[in-house]
Amino acid sequence: MKKIAQFFKVSKEQFQASWQDDFSGINMPYDDIKLPKRATSGSAGYDFFSPLDFELKPGQTIKIPTGIRAKIDDGWVLKIYPRSGLGFKYRIQLNNTVGIIDSDYYNSDNEGHIFIKITNDSNEGKVLSLKKGEGFAQGIFLEYGITVDDETDGVRNGGFGSTTK
Repeated sequence: MKKIAQFFKVSKEQFQASWQDDFSGINMPYDDIKLPKRATSGSAGYDFFSPLDFELKPGQTIKIPTGIRAKIDDGWVLKIYPRSGLGFKYRIQLNNTVGIIDSDYYNSDNEGHIFIKITNDSNEGKVLSLKKGEGFAQGIFLEYGITVDDETDGVRNGGFGSTTK
C-alpha cells in the first residue's frame, strides 16, 4: 500500500472563522475534531466524523466545516463521498456529487479546510439524526494522470471554483 497523504487539523483560528459562518451561537468543538480514519485494514475510505449533533429532514442541507485538511502527494487526489450506509438508508448526497480535494488545496489561504455539504434526498420521509463523532462521509485517495502536452503552471489560492478563474 502506498502512503501518499496525511490528515491534519486546520488552525483553531481558521476553524473558528468557518464555524461562525453557519453555526454562530453553537459551541465551537475544535478540541473534539477527529482526524479521518479507516474502520478496517481493508477499507478504502477514510471516515470523516461530524463535529456536531444535527438532524437533517428530507430536502434539508447542511454545510459542515470538518476542521480537516489533507497534505497529498502530487499525482493524487482525495475524493469525498457520503458514507455508503447513509446514502443507502437516507439518500444522503453530496451537493457537488463528489468532492475533489486536489493536492495543492493544502496551501490555500483557508489552509485547505475541507467542507462537506450534504442533502437528505429521502423519498421515504426519513430523518437523519447524527451525533457528534459519527461518520457521515468518506474520502478515498486515487492516483491520476495528465496529458503528455500538459503545460499548466497556475497556482491555486482558494477553494470552490478557484481553479477556473
